[in-house]
Amino acid sequence: MGGLSSALGSLWATLSYWLDPFCGPVGVFAIFGGDGLLSCGNVGWADEIALGVKVTIVLALITLPVGLFLGFLIALAMQSEERSLRTAAGIYTTIFRGLPELLTLFIVYFGFQMMVQAVLSWFGSEERVEINAFFAGMLALSVVFSSYCSEVLLSAFRAIPKGQYEAGSAVGLSRRRTMRLVIVPQLVRIALPGLGNLWMNLLKDTALVSVIGLTDILRQTGVAAKVTKEAFLFYAIACALYLVLATLSSFGLNAISNWANRAETSR
Repeated sequence: MGGLSSALGSLWATLSYWLDPFCGPVGVFAIFGGDGLLSCGNVGWADEIALGVKVTIVLALITLPVGLFLGFLIALAMQSEERSLRTAAGIYTTIFRGLPELLTLFIVYFGFQMMVQAVLSWFGSEERVEINAFFAGMLALSVVFSSYCSEVLLSAFRAIPKGQYEAGSAVGLSRRRTMRLVIVPQLVRIALPGLGNLWMNLLKDTALVSVIGLTDILRQTGVAAKVTKEAFLFYAIACALYLVLATLSSFGLNAISNWANRAETSR
């Protein structure tokens, strides 16, 4: 079993090296970086920047489903018949849409840490707690994303005729199955443009996590700029990387939008 794990690990390492778009044999920095500041290895900063790109992408991709799920629940609460749920959802969206994203990040990173420390102290433990920067960034971006997402989804809910709910009930579908089979597919198609804009904002907001020490694109290029005194070079690279991610996202969003429209037309 150990031999199989070792073989799989070696295979994965080989594939990762050959498929690495930055420092692999056909990677961007391997081809254009030369032997200077943008080279891979101990001499240049390409490896560090590549790590920052990966952290940025992973952070955004993990934040997206968490934010969408929270936003969906909040949108449901905002149109609930229960007044307390509507009030709680309204307070949530007002707070996290009103606070600057950076302040929300600080509150989550430092405040959550202090809260956990206080709880442990109440139980008699003096152990020091340090919140993981990635987790704090993901949580802060998720609550901000969900507060805006809930408004987009709420507008999409209101755009769906109430007759759709009645039609699902008329054919014998439960409320949950009506939501899953009838409402949600239409909801996705209607909300997709707004959600696409929120995804673009999320990609840019990931740069905020650099202030709490997470090794994202901005953090890595900022360190490189300070060490090498080549601020324009490395911040220009950061700009180019964010623009590349935004461009790729635009292509992906257009493909999803076209697929959703074709699915709606064929119904």
